[in-house]
Amino acid sequence: MIVPGAAEPRGRFPHLRRAGDLVYVSGTSSRRPDGTFAGASADPMGVTDLDIRAQTRAVIENIGNLLGAVGGGLGDLVSVTTYLVSMNDFGGYNEVYAEYFDETGPARTTVAVHQLPHPQLLIEISAVAHLPISGTNQEQPA
Repeated sequence: MIVPGAAEPRGRFPHLRRAGDLVYVSGTSSRRPDGTFAGASADPMGVTDLDIRAQTRAVIENIGNLLGAVGGGLGDLVSVTTYLVSMNDFGGYNEVYAEYFDETGPARTTVAVHQLPHPQLLIEISAVAHLPISGTNQEQPA
């Protein structure tokens, strides 16, 4: 399913895919619908400033918004996999993650990767949510 109003996927894949009572969220970044990235800026000389806290917050909010399109939310997550370009960003990421989740939240795996699909990205998260099919969240992928 492609979610209207969300940043368009940068490939031929959906934002979300339902399989029974589970909803799989494709890898999500801090990209905004206009193509810019939260937590990424450049000064007039082209020096880039990347903020792991702002990017983490935007990624989690983007995932919540995507789940909202099928009647869910962050509380429905059962598993997340986080991809960090540098484990030096783990502390900032972990700090913001803890604003949204505690030990009762989703199972989590965090790995370092060589790079992500855009040089301004520090983080990407894929997730799985448990959303039993009911009258309020029967949206099926297109």
